[in-house]
Amino acid sequence: MNAIVVTDRAWAIGRDGDLLFSLPTDMRRFRSMTLDGTVILGRKTLDSFPGGKPLPRRRNIVITHNADFDREGAVIVSSLAEALDAAADEDPDKLWVIGGGSVYTALLSRCTRVYLTRVDAVAEGADTFFPNLDKLPGWEVECVSDPVEENGLTYQFVDYINKNI
Repeated sequence: MNAIVVTDRAWAIGRDGDLLFSLPTDMRRFRSMTLDGTVILGRKTLDSFPGGKPLPRRRNIVITHNADFDREGAVIVSSLAEALDAAADEDPDKLWVIGGGSVYTALLSRCTRVYLTRVDAVAEGADTFFPNLDKLPGWEVECVSDPVEENGLTYQFVDYINKNI
């Protein structure tokens, strides 16, 4: 399984339930990498999508503690274990953890790779963070892209590999 995420320099990923940055090139990359795969996400992340609808052409496994929650086009589960069971038949290279913060933290040790978009900025008021891979044992940078400039921001694609697996 893989994780895909955008962070600022302080590893922030969100503020008030929304993304910190609008990066069309990154969104195209996210779409092309996750298309025709399975994504695991929390309910708040699902709610942040346009219309609160699951991502098209992907199997959306949504983790929520609300037993009454239902969303057309999504597989609803109540725990990480149920999410992993629901995704057990998926090719690990097509299985993606896409947020939010608690879902990333809970599943990170099971990920073989993290595809990180690292924005060279610090977002004001961020309230959700991704674990700092540079400080976690066993995580190593595999490759770093050339800088991309878009919407007044500079960022790079940084791929990490989990040497613990």
